[in-house]
Amino acid sequence: MDEANPFSPDRAKDRFVSLDALRGLIMVLMAVDHACFFVGKLHPGEFWGLPLPRYADALAFLTRWVTHICAPGFFFLMGAGMILFAAARRQAGWSEDRITRFFVTRGVLLILLQMMVENPAWLLGTMGDKLPMAAAPGGGGEVLFHFGVLYGLGANMIVLALLMRAGTGLVALVSVGSILATQWLTPSAAEAGVLFSPLLRILLIPGQTGPLQSYYPLIPWLAPTGFGVVFGRVLGGKGPRAFRFALPAGVGLLGLFVVLRWMGGFGNIHLGDGGWIAFLNVTKYPPSLAFLSLTLGANLVLLFGASRIEPALLRAGRPLLVFGRSALFFYVAHLYLYGAFGLAFAGGASYPVIYLAWLAGLAILLPLCAWYGRFKEQKPTESIWKLF
Repeated sequence: MDEANPFSPDRAKDRFVSLDALRGLIMVLMAVDHACFFVGKLHPGEFWGLPLPRYADALAFLTRWVTHICAPGFFFLMGAGMILFAAARRQAGWSEDRITRFFVTRGVLLILLQMMVENPAWLLGTMGDKLPMAAAPGGGGEVLFHFGVLYGLGANMIVLALLMRAGTGLVALVSVGSILATQWLTPSAAEAGVLFSPLLRILLIPGQTGPLQSYYPLIPWLAPTGFGVVFGRVLGGKGPRAFRFALPAGVGLLGLFVVLRWMGGFGNIHLGDGGWIAFLNVTKYPPSLAFLSLTLGANLVLLFGASRIEPALLRAGRPLLVFGRSALFFYVAHLYLYGAFGLAFAGGASYPVIYLAWLAGLAILLPLCAWYGRFKEQKPTESIWKLF
């Protein structure tokens, strides 16, 4: 096996290429959103207690909307990846306790990276004449502690690590329970100004309380992570044949989204007021059932599509695979890269400029991520770099 080349035929057999490709696509789309934040000084937020953003035109809406698949995709793929990683380590002789300790350690590491590495990057986006940070429910002064996506991923990894030995039915039940808890316990818009306790902020209710701000509380995001664990177990048992289940599941979720939006009420948090943009404009913080149905459905359909073209992805989809196999490195590096770009656009930029900056950033990130991928692949199984 060519350890220095993660795209060699032998190495490809050890991985599910479609999972890497979907993860890479998610990274590319996420970069559009963050180019908007840093370069365009534009970043709407779909919060439970505030009116949904309004957009000047279809381009502005779709630029934001297509990136909605990213966060649920992160959590779903992390759950599936945990199962596949655990299976590989069992074959290497790891005990169940050691596997659990690894995931708990990595979850804590992700939370530390949130506070010590990711959060400073966002400060670059607030330098200049226009501040792109969307207002969040609550308030209470200057934000010092931001609980973003790395916190959400790390906290979910810790919880799912403790459930690794639980049956698939229990994991699915916890996932469904997290959806119902989110829909039933999210406050009404009349309480948007309430300064809920910091514990509630990091567990359930996005928003700000004093110096603490939470976008990705633990409980609402247990659903996509848990469903990823369930899918990973199906994938581990049935191999590539399991991908065929992704299509009907994805189409079913997209159908559920249409029904939820058409009926209104439960599962929406916000209701549309007419027009196709209002129909598709859904609540992300916390993720409504409509949001999860739409985005997880889209992820599953894309995953099925990627599974059907794996040979083509190995031939022509190398950039997606490079990004997908170095996702954490990409995430941290792209924040600082686009943050540096944004320093040249203190007053913001138009969408054509944003898209050019996005493409330029991807061109710079590709060789950096390829280098990091080779570096990590050369490390032994016991290396601390496997935590990254």
